[in-house]
Amino acid sequence: MLLYYTRTVILYLVLILVVRLMGKRQVGQMEPSEFVVTMLVADLASIPMQDGGIPLFSGLVPIATVLGMELVLSALSMKSLRLRRLLCGKPVILMENGNILQKNLRKTRITSDELIGHLREKDILDLRSVQYAILETNGNLSVFPYPKEKPASAKEAGIEVRKQTLPITVISDGTLMADNLALVKKDAAWVQRVLREKKTTLQGTWLLTVDLEDKIVFYPKEEG
Repeated sequence: MLLYYTRTVILYLVLILVVRLMGKRQVGQMEPSEFVVTMLVADLASIPMQDGGIPLFSGLVPIATVLGMELVLSALSMKSLRLRRLLCGKPVILMENGNILQKNLRKTRITSDELIGHLREKDILDLRSVQYAILETNGNLSVFPYPKEKPASAKEAGIEVRKQTLPITVISDGTLMADNLALVKKDAAWVQRVLREKKTTLQGTWLLTVDLEDKIVFYPKEEG
């Protein structure tokens, strides 16, 4: 039993390493070739996990081979447009100037119901307000309404808005992120002062963030 447990832990860590090496984009925006590699690596890992008679090294070799092929093809596709289109395809326009391109819908095997559903996800109910709807190579739908249909930006409306800065996490689940303090030009004494104002402690803080404008966001840790 201990042997199976150890092999599973090793393969689990190897799969995490493989996904990290393949890049963060793998998690949420996979190209067709990347999806195949991810599924294949998971399948290869499941075999030595289930069969203790297979040497662990025999399971790691094909995983490393597939990873190597993916990294090589990724590097080559960055230099070759033809190879990139072969592996990933190219974007397809599904709507243009308010018109649905039915031929392209059939080509991509997307029904009208699916298209309308994707548009609703983009808060669009009137199909005629869409200038372009493009199916990207990772399966996402990019939608561009006519400019007149878009909400006015603060600049277009002549509204002066407050400067926006990125919030930096100072405390996360009771742990002080000491490296982040320098990013917002704060120190441990400032943290203690804020905690006293909030009438709490480091361990009682679930989240504390601050930006360069000294805007603080605080959430206490819930009981239980």
